Amino acid sequence: MIDLAAAARALGDELFARLVALARTPQLLVATDYDGTIAHLVDRPTRAFPLDANVDAMRALAALPSTDSAVISGRSLRDLAAMSRLPREVHLVGSHGGEFGIDDFDDIHPDAERRLTELRAQLLELHRAHPDIVIELKPLGAAVHLRGRPADQREAVSAWVRDTSVRLGIEPVEGRDVFDLTVIPGSKGDALTSLRERLGASAVVYIGDDVSDEAAIATLRTGDLGLRVGEDGDTSASARLADPHTVGTVLAALFELRRSWLFGRSSVPIERHSLLGNGHSTALIDPDARICWMPHPLPHSASMFSEVLGTSAAGYFSVGPVPADGGGRAGAARTRPLTQRYRGDSMTVETRWAGLAVADYLAPVPESSQDTVLVRVLTGTAPAEIRFAPRLDYGAAPTVLEAGHGLVRVMGTSEPMALHAPGLDFEIVEESGSHTAVARVTPADQPDGRVVLAFVCGGTSDLLDSVLAGHEDTVRALAEGFWENWARSLVLPAQFREGAVRSALTLRALCHSPTGGVLAAPTTSLPEGIGGVRNWDYRYTWLRDGSMTVRALLDLGSTAEAEGFVQWLRGILAEAPGPEFLHPLYAVDGSALTSEAVLEHLPGYAGSRPVRVGNAAEHQVQLDVFGPVAELLRDISIARGGLADDEWELLVAMGRAVEARWHEEDHGIWEARRPPKHNVYTKVMCWVTLDRAIDVADRTGRDLPGAWRGLREQIAEEVIERGWSERVQSYTVAYDDDDLDAASLFVGLSGMLPADDERFLKTVDAVERELREGPTVFRYRYDDGLPGLEGGFHICTTWLIEAFLLVGRHEEARTLFRQLDKLRGPTGLLAEEYDPLAEQHLGNHPQAYSHLGYIRVLRLAEQLGHDLS
Repeated sequence: MIDLAAAARALGDELFARLVALARTPQLLVATDYDGTIAHLVDRPTRAFPLDANVDAMRALAALPSTDSAVISGRSLRDLAAMSRLPREVHLVGSHGGEFGIDDFDDIHPDAERRLTELRAQLLELHRAHPDIVIELKPLGAAVHLRGRPADQREAVSAWVRDTSVRLGIEPVEGRDVFDLTVIPGSKGDALTSLRERLGASAVVYIGDDVSDEAAIATLRTGDLGLRVGEDGDTSASARLADPHTVGTVLAALFELRRSWLFGRSSVPIERHSLLGNGHSTALIDPDARICWMPHPLPHSASMFSEVLGTSAAGYFSVGPVPADGGGRAGAARTRPLTQRYRGDSMTVETRWAGLAVADYLAPVPESSQDTVLVRVLTGTAPAEIRFAPRLDYGAAPTVLEAGHGLVRVMGTSEPMALHAPGLDFEIVEESGSHTAVARVTPADQPDGRVVLAFVCGGTSDLLDSVLAGHEDTVRALAEGFWENWARSLVLPAQFREGAVRSALTLRALCHSPTGGVLAAPTTSLPEGIGGVRNWDYRYTWLRDGSMTVRALLDLGSTAEAEGFVQWLRGILAEAPGPEFLHPLYAVDGSALTSEAVLEHLPGYAGSRPVRVGNAAEHQVQLDVFGPVAELLRDISIARGGLADDEWELLVAMGRAVEARWHEEDHGIWEARRPPKHNVYTKVMCWVTLDRAIDVADRTGRDLPGAWRGLREQIAEEVIERGWSERVQSYTVAYDDDDLDAASLFVGLSGMLPADDERFLKTVDAVERELREGPTVFRYRYDDGLPGLEGGFHICTTWLIEAFLLVGRHEEARTLFRQLDKLRGPTGLLAEEYDPLAEQHLGNHPQAYSHLGYIRVLRLAEQLGHDLS
């Protein structure tokens, strides 16, 4: 509905902070006046229609849980309902609080009836004397409007109002250019108090523009907020707003903030999830040790546990202390863990409660295997409850389980799937139409003083036999030993070592060893905005993301992932009609993506729908992808002292693709779902492709297959000239475009321009000024053709830090990196984005971009000799 960052700038820090606090109240009432507040003041009251944006915001607020919106106006209730076009969900109060319902005053006291009859007679006389005065009749009186009338007429009518009111015993309500005469007095203050009590509001926001609204503002309490529209008249409101358009900004911002808080507070924060991985499979575990995500057999396959996408009915696997209330249900209250951490430099997650602990990991499987083996080991003296609730096809269909001694089989699958639990007996219960296996046990009472659970999807292996034979510790040692030995082989930055190694381990876990493909993230549809629609499937290999990921690991001294990715890419290229026709992304096994589809049965994380599988970006034109591949091949040649012939051929293929298509428009790095443009980042990456290929040729004595040196200069000259905007004094998203984009920093980060070039320095300034919000940097502010909002991107933050380092702004680099480091979750992981206003982590998790950016910054700081600690 609105860009919260823009709203914060427009409203100011103090007012926006008040809105953030109010958005988090248990029961909120938002009430406004009508004329001059959600509608402009006009000379003819019958033409005072509300702004569309204000109607939309009031309607949206009323639709939120634990939230009410209302309009309290001097207009008659019938008139207010007809003019406002607001739905029934918005409470309407007319006649300055005198009318709460259309039939409120069908039967009034005879004395009031007499005075009303006399008032109408007097109004008829007034109309005869002043036919151009607007008189608005109401069920209990009338409003006499003076807007636009000359001074002498205003004085005469004002005198008439005073005399008539005294004669009839009426207390008129005087507003801006209007007198309200009602035989049964009403007060906006009484109306607001009545609404608060009736609706049980714990906090109230009231916005009005007139002196009559001061009565409502006077009733506000500590923690409420009163706002006055316009600059005239004294007010006890906390702040003033310029006009009805600014009112719309407040209402829309309040809606976005409250929606984010309401739907996010009941969900486990994204950053508190931890990743399990073994180079074949991945899974997510939440801070309560519930397995809530685990695709099988491939990363983009359906997940056996999908609770992270909004509901336990989509599948979970929980262990923990027996619920305090003894309840045997999925949502029973549980004791919260004391700690959760990775064991050393491994991918084993250990969760501890008082008297109970569980260690979780994915066991090693043979290189050619597509099996998934999840191992969970419980120890301790406290009674534990195990709930095993796999759900086939993301929970779209009922799942049937069959229990035997020490075994629970998943029925109706194309391959064997079973939970092995030696020594345990499970009870099968029904939850949401599917089976759940439940067992209770005290680990210390078991023969080995522990409980071993192994959920096996696929065949069996010698390692599984070892687990079931009581040698789980040997299997775990192999699993942890692989990661620890790999981590020891890395050349890690001296500073922020823990963050660097956890980032490296995360990136390695996203590398699919059997194929060489690399995941952008292990999840789908974790939202870029709570309650929004920017929910994408990232369980695929983007040529750009994959190249950058393995290049980051190559920089740390690990070559196997880069070599595996290059082999994977050569396989993709062999099936393509030519390098210039490569898709932006592929499945890890090289197969074509399925059409992007929506899982209608899932509510989504924190109510964020739709939940998508597949990714329509596969069909976009993204001509920047050749650059990261060329950079990777250049770095491989440096690390190994040269390139193999097939690797040189791949680099040449990237260059030829640039030759063929660099002049075309494309959709760009951000995959905007709008018409293609001449994106600056894309053109820079085309230049990078040729520049890195020329560098390899020069150092290895190879011949270039074309006039690439001249083409490199041609591309650079065009980008430097056409990518620059004189108006904004920065490189921008595209040629002949004034919109900023964080990716434009690559005019300097790539080496196309030297770091001390005035245009690069100004671009850094512009990105910081316009796109940075606290600890994060947004991709852009422009309309990208999609509804909804998103947070700042961690990788954009790391680009700005790199730019700070290159241009000598070391203190700013240090400060921003420290802020980024503090955003890592409790176990050290980074999601894709962060919303600095709602203070929420967003997007698929963990995100390769975020972690490779973290490593890039540390490597650059080390190369330049700068301390970020």
